[in-house]
Amino acid sequence: MILKRTIQIVALPALLIVIWAITSANAGSEEFYYSTPSEVWTAFRDTWFGSRLADDVLPSVLRLLGGYAVALVVGVGLGVPIGLSRRLRALVEPLLEFFRAIPPPVLVPLLILLSGVGTTMKVLVIASGCVWPILLNTVEGVRAIDPQLTETCRSYGINGFARLRYLVLRGASPQIMTGLRQALSIGIILMVISEMFASSSGLGFTIVQFQRSFSIPEMWGGVVLLGLLGFALSMLFRALERRVLSWYLNEG
Repeated sequence: MILKRTIQIVALPALLIVIWAITSANAGSEEFYYSTPSEVWTAFRDTWFGSRLADDVLPSVLRLLGGYAVALVVGVGLGVPIGLSRRLRALVEPLLEFFRAIPPPVLVPLLILLSGVGTTMKVLVIASGCVWPILLNTVEGVRAIDPQLTETCRSYGINGFARLRYLVLRGASPQIMTGLRQALSIGIILMVISEMFASSSGLGFTIVQFQRSFSIPEMWGGVVLLGLLGFALSMLFRALERRVLSWYLNEG
């Protein structure tokens, strides 16, 4: 089973690399911007298996995790009361729809004015995009809790924090995890975008610098690293999701 799954994961990327090698070899002698897989691998190894791992990759990952954590706290913290209260939901829904419609990259100039060009701005940009799928899925998850379970908790006198933990958060957790999964991919995109503005480190900054200096294999190596980072985070999240939602997945 593990071998079959591994083949399924590796087969398509391997085929794409073969196609890439063939097309780049045919065009490489005539086109400067076509790098072969071997050139990209050499640049990837020489560029990212050294000091840049600590100088650029680690700061980017920490900013991503910081913004993601802020979005998690804000999204769930606001989503639960909004989902529980029909009046509150009716009151804030127009405002939520307004801010939700604003693309997070548009906020970068404003956040630079408010918080400067440091790490705080980058974390806020990531959080501003990640918060919406978490918030909206939390609201829908809380609204979808079975009314019979709510009545049962009320009958047994389960209130306060126990009700929040065992009924509300547990019942809404499948939807919350869906929002967190969507937010993760958005966060990676915004991590790169935020580092393209007034930055001196990070994956986004480094890739742009390679592009501007016409270091094409190094630029593609950075793009490959972003893909590998996204894949690794996705696998880690999937393992966490299986653990958190084991009760739900086993029932399904």
